[in-house]
Amino acid sequence: MNKVVYEKKDRIAYITLNRPEALNALDDELNKELWEVWGDFNGDSAVDIAIVTGAGKAFCAGADLKTFIPKWEHATMLDLRNNVSTGIGGGITRGQHKIAKPIIAAVNGHAIGGGFELALACDIRIASERAKFGVFEVRYGLHQGDGGIVRLVAIAGMATALDLTLTGREVSAEEAYHLGLVHKIVPHERLFQASEEYAKMILSNSQRAIRSAKETILDIVGRPLDDALRLETINAYSSLGDFGEPRKRLQAFYAKDTD
Repeated sequence: MNKVVYEKKDRIAYITLNRPEALNALDDELNKELWEVWGDFNGDSAVDIAIVTGAGKAFCAGADLKTFIPKWEHATMLDLRNNVSTGIGGGITRGQHKIAKPIIAAVNGHAIGGGFELALACDIRIASERAKFGVFEVRYGLHQGDGGIVRLVAIAGMATALDLTLTGREVSAEEAYHLGLVHKIVPHERLFQASEEYAKMILSNSQRAIRSAKETILDIVGRPLDDALRLETINAYSSLGDFGEPRKRLQAFYAKDTD
C-alpha cells in the first residue's frame, strides 16, 4: 500500500492516511486502499479496535477535487446509483459502515469536507487542540453526500447541522467539543496517547458486548420506540451467549472485591 499505513499491535489496528503532500485528500487510490484495510480489520480476529489518523499536519482534507469533479462531471444516472453502495473513506462512511468493531478518529489537524464526514463516521473522536472542522463542500458548489448531513443531525442536532452546512465556516476543536462533535481535546503531542487510552478502556470490556452494543445503536437510529426497545432487548440478552464470559468476569470481580 502506498497511501495508507496499516499496522497492528496489541489488538489495536493503526490506520494512517498517508498523502501528507495533499493533506490526505481522498483520491480513488486512497479510497481503494482504505476499502481493503477496513475489510481486513473487520475480518481479523486479532484486532478489536481501530485508531484512524492522518500523516502530516491534516487529518483529511476531504475528496480530492482534482479527480473527484472530472469523475462525476459526466456521470450517468447508473453511475450515481452504483455509487450508493460505496462511500468515501474506503466505505466507512457508506458501504462498510456497519463494522461492529469500535473505531476511534485521532483528529490531528484539519478534518474538512469529506474528511469531516470520515471523522463523523468513526465512533469516538479525539481531537488535537490544532484540529479544525468544516463543511467546506458548500464553498465549491457541493454539499455532503457521504453521510455528513445524516451524521451531523444525529450527533449534534438539526440546528448545528444547518449552521455548519449553510455557512461552511471553520470550527475550532474547542467549539467542536462544545457542539458534541468530539469527545475530548488534548494537547497535540498527547493525541496518540489519549487515543490509545480510550482504546484500552474499550479493550478492557467484553468485546462481544461492545460489538453487540455498537450494532444495536446503529440499528435503532430512526426506528419507532417499540421497534427500538425490541431490538435492544433481543441484542442485549442474546449477547450473553452461554454465560461463559459473564460468569468468568463476575467471578474475577467478586474475587477482587473480597481481597
